[in-house]
Amino acid sequence: MVADIPIKILLVDDNENNLMSMELVLESDDYSFFKATSGREALRILLKEEEFSLILLDVKMPIMDGYETAELIYERDKLKGIPIIFITAHDYEEEAMFKGYKAGAVDFIRKPFKPEILRSKVAVFVELYKKNRLLRKQEERLQLINNDLTLSNQELEQRVLERTIELENLNKELTELNLSKDKFLSVISHDLRNPLTSLLISSNNLYTNLENIGPKEITMFAGIIHRTSNKILEQLNELVEWAKKQREKTNFNPENFQLLKGINQSFELIRPNAVQKSITIKTEIDEDIYISADPPMFRSIIQNLVTNSIKFTPHGGVINCMAKSVGSMIEICIQDHGVGMSEETKTNLLSNNTYVSETGTDKEQGSGLGLFLVKEFITQHGGAVTIDSELGKGTSFFFTMPRVETYITH
Repeated sequence: MVADIPIKILLVDDNENNLMSMELVLESDDYSFFKATSGREALRILLKEEEFSLILLDVKMPIMDGYETAELIYERDKLKGIPIIFITAHDYEEEAMFKGYKAGAVDFIRKPFKPEILRSKVAVFVELYKKNRLLRKQEERLQLINNDLTLSNQELEQRVLERTIELENLNKELTELNLSKDKFLSVISHDLRNPLTSLLISSNNLYTNLENIGPKEITMFAGIIHRTSNKILEQLNELVEWAKKQREKTNFNPENFQLLKGINQSFELIRPNAVQKSITIKTEIDEDIYISADPPMFRSIIQNLVTNSIKFTPHGGVINCMAKSVGSMIEICIQDHGVGMSEETKTNLLSNNTYVSETGTDKEQGSGLGLFLVKEFITQHGGAVTIDSELGKGTSFFFTMPRVETYITH
């Protein structure tokens, strides 16, 4: 049934060359494209056609920009369920992103876009559309069953039982699907924001200081951009594969690996953030420590915790990463000497709430969703999380992972 669902995608951009580029990148026998060169034209198409799975909407358009178009689209009840991905040529500034999400966006893609990233993101939302459409069809079938008044009492009881079981399974599938979507979007946001910052810093140096830097510096910045771009693509492909395994209920795949190597690989894409604040990251981990962990989950744990430490550590500070054996587990510590946190913040930190830490005139705010997922990922490994913190003196995050005996790979 899912394979027969038409996948209709609306492309909106005032530049027809951009529309053609997106269509060529996304070309598939399963997709049917509708194109609009203005917000008004997009609205006319949406009011005439039905059942769009996704809208790719350019932000900067004359007369009516992408934000205004999105707001007008979502004023109509029958269009509220269509996800919108904004296509923008501007930096991902917090104010602009907040405006976009307020208007109804589910994600952003920056121009010039990478074909692999565009295809991967579109594929995720198309899959969600198929699942939701299938659920609606099944609910319609259940309604027909419910309206069949000619059944005998015995047949009716049997149908009621079947309907109850089917509804329970559908509700469970929908809940898991929504959780899978939220996890994927959150992990992709946390794991890719840091390397994107590295790209922005390097490209900004080239753009603003090109006349004042020499060939060696140009080569260095170009190398950073090249390596980071490849790493982003590699990490995105890994995350898409991870999301696919979630849907197939095979998302937890622990492997045995050297802890120090896993830590260093996790640090690769967040070191530029530390360099920007002249923060030193020190690693004190023996090479003979091995753990059993799901690699993408472990990377997400480390990147979340260290990014959090960078955010709350003052310029020129130090972050330490240490590990020791505790029974059958390895206890890993991410320690900073930053602003610290109150007892109330410590209590609420690992819940899915927004938290704020303040010191003097500095104010940092973060989403508890990242640490909520950190706790969930650690729990899946049979580990636990604890926090030791004091205002003005810093914070230490402790978490445990299963220890394995040192082994030699061939």
